[in-house]
Amino acid sequence: MEKLVKKYQQKFNKVKDEMERWDQLQSRLLSQFRNASSIIERLPVLQDHKNYGVLKQVDGAREGILAKQMLSLEGILHNIKMIIEEFHGIVMSLEKVLQDGRQLVKGGSMLLTQYQMQLPVGIRPSVADCIEGLRTLHEMHNDE
Repeated sequence: MEKLVKKYQQKFNKVKDEMERWDQLQSRLLSQFRNASSIIERLPVLQDHKNYGVLKQVDGAREGILAKQMLSLEGILHNIKMIIEEFHGIVMSLEKVLQDGRQLVKGGSMLLTQYQMQLPVGIRPSVADCIEGLRTLHEMHNDE
């Protein structure tokens, strides 16, 4: 039984690593979102001819600046899409850990009764608590 709980601890360590990666991705996503918002806020100002002063004399200045901003925005939106795909990868990884955790109980060398699944192992949580924790983490990240 203790061996089984140690396997769950390994699974929770993997989940912990994935959650740290999730936090890093959230930080990157917020940064990219701020950058995209800044560009979008600037666009109306950049489109107005009267904001260019002496640069009105330069052919294509307004169009060039707008084009650069749009290229930057396109790159940022591509980065956001990639970050969202990485989030999905983490959710899929958490789902696999949950399935593996359930499989440990169902397909393990010893079948556990409901009573055994509820028993804590020393100061460690019960197997049922481990499975419920993995399920909660998966649902939480999937919903987010």
